[in-house]
Amino acid sequence: MSLEGTGRKPRLERQRQLVDQVLSAGFASASQLASLCGVSVMTIHRDIDELARKGVLRKVSGGVSALPSTVFEASSEIRMQIEPSAKQSLARVAATFVDAGMSVMLDDSTTVLALARLLNDTGPLTVLTNYRQALEVFRENDDVRLIMIGGQYSRTHDSFITLPTDSAMTSYAVDVVFQSTSTMGSRMTYHQEQEVVLMKRVMLRAAARRVLLMDGSKVGRTSLHHYVPVSDFTDVIITDDVPADVVKELREQCTVHIAPAAPDGRKSRG
Repeated sequence: MSLEGTGRKPRLERQRQLVDQVLSAGFASASQLASLCGVSVMTIHRDIDELARKGVLRKVSGGVSALPSTVFEASSEIRMQIEPSAKQSLARVAATFVDAGMSVMLDDSTTVLALARLLNDTGPLTVLTNYRQALEVFRENDDVRLIMIGGQYSRTHDSFITLPTDSAMTSYAVDVVFQSTSTMGSRMTYHQEQEVVLMKRVMLRAAARRVLLMDGSKVGRTSLHHYVPVSDFTDVIITDDVPADVVKELREQCTVHIAPAAPDGRKSRG
């Protein structure tokens, strides 16, 4: 029997259309999505329930959202589609910090995943990460010694998150750790979820050189939980659309590196 005959292909295509619409608009009601996809509201509710269980979308009052909030982070799948050019630009700067033979630790941010794709051509390396997507990048590379860290698997983040007291985590000492987080001000960094904050803090302590990668859309905002002060990082890589007064204040706390926000190197805003 064909996939078309089982109805599986239309359902998957419909859910992709649904996700694309919600990502584009930020929010949509069930009735709007039903009209868009040409199905009943009941069918759309089943799709929404399935996508919410997978952590792709989030059910909110009156509809469904793909956007992060001050309390909930967007899913890994959605985050990979946000600011891709800026992430690649940040990754190119970060890649200059890594030489063959080094040990590096990568968190479960999609910004750092862009760096992982570049490091796949650098070797030999020892890479420690809790991000399943990074595993997929490196798993067939014989020049990379890959160590997966973390504990329980989170479908929303597509990563493994452990308790901060795990001695296996605190025993690592790597050359450099690369991280991103949800939001930051000129003095403090933030994340929506406490368990992720605790995991990131443990990872941050694993290296003497600690690098934060942040595109301009994350700067000047807060999330529910304090992560660490900006001064806990030795280096911060930001895009060139971050306001000059913020850059000046960041430079008082760490070494700041600037990456172009737009592919052609022009400032994308402000």
